[in-house]
Amino acid sequence: MSVPDFVLRAGDRVAIVGPSGCGKSTLLGLLSLALRPSVVGKLEIGSEDVGPYWKGRHGAAILGRIRAATMGFVPQMSALLPFLSVRANIALPLEVLGRTDPARIEDLATRLDILGQLDRMPGTLSVGQRQRGAIARAVVHRPRLVLADEPTAALHPEQAARAMRLLFEQGGEESAVVMVTHDGARAAETGFSIVSAVPHGGGAQITMAKGGRTT
Repeated sequence: MSVPDFVLRAGDRVAIVGPSGCGKSTLLGLLSLALRPSVVGKLEIGSEDVGPYWKGRHGAAILGRIRAATMGFVPQMSALLPFLSVRANIALPLEVLGRTDPARIEDLATRLDILGQLDRMPGTLSVGQRQRGAIARAVVHRPRLVLADEPTAALHPEQAARAMRLLFEQGGEESAVVMVTHDGARAAETGFSIVSAVPHGGGAQITMAKGGRTT
């Protein structure tokens, strides 16, 4: 997969659309530092180039700390830890950073309509409720970058609109949000800039097109 050069700035809200299997989720994995590219280019977070950490002896630990401090991630499947309550799952990013914010957790749960489920275990919830819990967990610590992979796919229209609005508003002008979605119309209506991932040949190259132009 070939990804063109691009700059993501604080305040950007980007929705990536495209056919299944063209590499959208892989791109999020690279941006989240969870996947290592076969050819390491330059990836700057702020003014720091994190590319060399992929090669260094202690690189994985350093990348993990960067992820914890600066990013929130919503996977396609909620991935809530089954042995923790929903409240404890949402609180995890705060705990990693040595912080607590019960009011923030309850505010997010209220906005996502899962306040009544906070003290339940994930296995007792619907798929949609678990996904909303994962969205809350990704933004609770107010990260500088939120990456979301089909965050509203398991939600009915009203809940999807509410969740997408919350993601859009996350962090205001201090953070950026990149979301993979098949619901480009809703994303555009919410205010996201739409970027298209277009496969070429066997799907090894991706062209990112925004506003009808390749960037």
